[in-house]
Amino acid sequence: LAVAYITGLQGEGVGASLKHYVCNDEEFERFSISSEVRERALREIYLLPFQTAVREAPPWTIMAAYNLVNGIPASEHHYLLTEVLRWEWGFDGVVVSDWFFSVKSTAASLNAGLDLEMPFPRWRGEKLLEAVERGEVTEATIDRSVRRLLQLLVKAGLFEHREQGPEQALDLPEHRALIREAGAEGIVLLKNERNLLTLQPEHFTSLAMIGPNAKVAQLMGGGSAQVNAHYAVSPFDGIVARVGDHVTVHYEQGCTNYKLLPLLESDLLLAGMQGTEHGLAVEFFNTPDFTGTPVHREIQPKSELSWFGEMPAGVNPQRFSLRATGRFIPRESGDYTFGLISIGRSRLSIDGQQVIEKWTEQTSGGDFLGMGGSEDQATVTLEAGRAYLLTLELSKSEAVPLGAVRLGCRPPVPADTIERAVAAAVASDVAIVCVGFGGDWQSEGFDRPNMDLPGKQDALVEQVAAANPRTIVVLNTGSPISMPWLEKVAAVVQAWYPGQECGNAIADVLFGDTNPSGKLPQTFARRLEDTPTYLDFPGENGKISYGEGLFVGHRYYEKRKIAPLFPFGFGLSYTTFAYSSLSLDAQEIGPDDTLQVSVDITNTGQRAGKEIVQVYVRDVQASLQRPEKELKAFAKVHLEPGERKTAKLSLARDALAYYDDSTHNWVAEAGEFEVLVGASSQDIRATATFTLTATTRWPS
Repeated sequence: LAVAYITGLQGEGVGASLKHYVCNDEEFERFSISSEVRERALREIYLLPFQTAVREAPPWTIMAAYNLVNGIPASEHHYLLTEVLRWEWGFDGVVVSDWFFSVKSTAASLNAGLDLEMPFPRWRGEKLLEAVERGEVTEATIDRSVRRLLQLLVKAGLFEHREQGPEQALDLPEHRALIREAGAEGIVLLKNERNLLTLQPEHFTSLAMIGPNAKVAQLMGGGSAQVNAHYAVSPFDGIVARVGDHVTVHYEQGCTNYKLLPLLESDLLLAGMQGTEHGLAVEFFNTPDFTGTPVHREIQPKSELSWFGEMPAGVNPQRFSLRATGRFIPRESGDYTFGLISIGRSRLSIDGQQVIEKWTEQTSGGDFLGMGGSEDQATVTLEAGRAYLLTLELSKSEAVPLGAVRLGCRPPVPADTIERAVAAAVASDVAIVCVGFGGDWQSEGFDRPNMDLPGKQDALVEQVAAANPRTIVVLNTGSPISMPWLEKVAAVVQAWYPGQECGNAIADVLFGDTNPSGKLPQTFARRLEDTPTYLDFPGENGKISYGEGLFVGHRYYEKRKIAPLFPFGFGLSYTTFAYSSLSLDAQEIGPDDTLQVSVDITNTGQRAGKEIVQVYVRDVQASLQRPEKELKAFAKVHLEPGERKTAKLSLARDALAYYDDSTHNWVAEAGEFEVLVGASSQDIRATATFTLTATTRWPS
């Protein structure tokens, strides 16, 4: 997947940055934790995806991670950045740091092979000159890094086109169609009892849209994954558009699921003390205490302000303060809870009265890349239709690298939200419950504490399912969750975060305009205690032990014989597929041969569909411990009803090899291997065996 993505991106003249190199797998103590991993697991599990990408589709840059690897910072790890990446794999691009806290030294990082410190030099500049004068860094080392940086500029065409054009944001019909198609293709159908799906609008007259994600388009995760979309289609909007006028659609939120209070609704917020423009009027000062004349004024449409790069013109990025004002006009009377989080000192006043104060004390952790502290909240009773002047202030000092502030607000919430949702389900032919997370729960800077859905979402699903047996659960999550209600609902759709066409993509799958073909890229455990890292996470004394070794994902569950909730590679369709005539083009192969695997796939159902054929390999008898089987090839096959096609896949010696950490070589060991072909890691439809006639060893 990485190879295909890099090839497509760089084919358009845009450089890819492969990250985070390497073993950057948790957010606990993210800037200092040491990932303690044995060499064999490092090679077979964690380095291998980077190796494949670098050799098959060399990216322009690779980003060094925040964490340490076996006690050495990833940004100054000579073995990883030079010996492995450059000498073994032949990478000739630029190695950049992750932002702000990845680089932890001057001489050690440059000598290890880190070319560029981002987003600005804290350990380079004058410190690098001093290191050269002390003889800690040679000019030849600097020349090599400069040469790589210049080559990057050549690749980007910046010598031929020195004038930068304006940044573009294209919103074209063909882009919308592609985003919608990709969103639907990635959806995984986990359950479809009694073939409730596909929904046929002509067969029902009412539908209930329920849940905290029903009217919220959960497009993406938070943190660095977050971008500004042109628009967002919620599940409610997508489904209402699909069913048309003759189906009555009821809506109830049921409960909330946010980690941070939702941003202020821009429709209820007028900038400044007068005028009709929506948002906040922001004034910037180049002092920490709002003294002097404002150096910049602007209107911000959202109540979340952050600066990770270029500041507004005239504003000192190292030290500034800002005052944002706006008139908040509540839609209804009641108790409103405001929440404030910031990097830097902040406070909130309403009509001149301070209600939240984060000016004298800040806590670490939380949002904004783990630097934003916790959200402080205060509840205020407001009247509908009356304008309240909000004043939000932030002071950023040189001690912190970023400046950010976020103001959230929870409007009055009825006490009987679940009861209302149940009533809507009872009154409807079908109930669709949209639950999961948002970007505030699945972001960077923190880890999820458990596998549960936050808030009262599990209770909401259970009570709606008890009221309506035709209940469909739509999940917007980026990773596995526990599902205590699974046996009580008729259908479950794993929608992930499908992008700005979110609601349309979900509607396409629910109503059968797209036949789901997605497969799970990870195992869904029944409970947190069953997961491979349960005993080691999150680590202690500055270290996290990768104690599971090779046995990550399905490898672990199969070795321990633990039944998951849903296995790796699982995904249902609205049609059925039969596998037959598995064949190998040879019963014996030599070390330099490639084995061709062929299998016939037949669509035995009534609808066109796509099947993802998965090829696993098992080493029948190896000198070292190996997983029961490992995925080594896959292919997506489109079939019309009754159609049969032959899927052809190939296996070379790399697919048979393990890494021997005693000799520091890859080994493809002579002996018998089994090829297992199926629809998931636990739905194997056909097997065949072959023999590798000779053992070969080779360095990386």
